[in-house]
Amino acid sequence: MAIDPAKFTKHASGQVAVRLLDMAFNDRNVGEAFDRFVAPPYRQHNPQVPDGIEGALAGIPHLLAAMPGLRYDVKRVLVDGDLVAVHSHITNGAGDRGTAAVDIFRVVNGKAVEHWDVLQPVPETAANGNTMF
Repeated sequence: MAIDPAKFTKHASGQVAVRLLDMAFNDRNVGEAFDRFVAPPYRQHNPQVPDGIEGALAGIPHLLAAMPGLRYDVKRVLVDGDLVAVHSHITNGAGDRGTAAVDIFRVVNGKAVEHWDVLQPVPETAANGNTMF
């Protein structure tokens, strides 16, 4: 089931970011996602993924193969000018506590041209009763 980006934001750039993540990771259609929602020069700031569109197209499928149950559950989207932050809960199958993620994209002319991410494992216990989401 596809994520409805309008549930999270009415901003076109926010919808680009949500659709990119949903199509690439949940639908596992990395090539089409990048064709539709990414433009050169695509700068990658995650040190585990090579720079450029070609680097992402080479790296992301390996991640998906290693994590066959991977799923992005978008929680909120923040838009500030050309920057979009997508706060998500990433899991890899039932019972996985998962990872809290913030993917940040710079969107220009309706296409993502730069990406950063911040990832934090969801702990088993917390010092407070709040969730990470």
